[in-house]
Amino acid sequence: MPEPYDPAQFRRACARFATGITVSTALAADGTPHGFTANSFTSVSMEPPLILICVDHRANVLRHFEQATHFGVNILAEDQEALSVRFAERGLDRFNGIDWHPGATGVPLLGGALARFECATRQSIEAGDHLIILGEVLHAEWENGAPLLYYASAYHTAQPRKRD
Repeated sequence: MPEPYDPAQFRRACARFATGITVSTALAADGTPHGFTANSFTSVSMEPPLILICVDHRANVLRHFEQATHFGVNILAEDQEALSVRFAERGLDRFNGIDWHPGATGVPLLGGALARFECATRQSIEAGDHLIILGEVLHAEWENGAPLLYYASAYHTAQPRKRD
């Protein structure tokens, strides 16, 4: 017989999956930029090009993503840990004083990011305590560099393995 579900055990087990760190962005109806740090980003399809992000129902930015017709995803580079922490904090203007610019669709894109995607919102799916937002990629760009990683509840950088 399986043991009863333990949320803490589930969280610790999920933390064993190394992920990249992203900042997802959208514009409010009044044009104000909003964003949040997430490691819940996944490529879904090549044809058409689809990705998904997950937004916690408790997140202050949720309403902006629900209302937005477009959103951005910025994959952070290994030197952008401070940016990840900033976009994870509550109660501050996350865009004040940082390097960002509007993309072709108007969504905020972060300077120095390893990759940037601009997406049209195609579908939203309620799933437990999160909203899954499926987006069609309209524009994508990338830079050379190494990603910022998250593993075992801590930030890491990628170290390439030496080949013999």
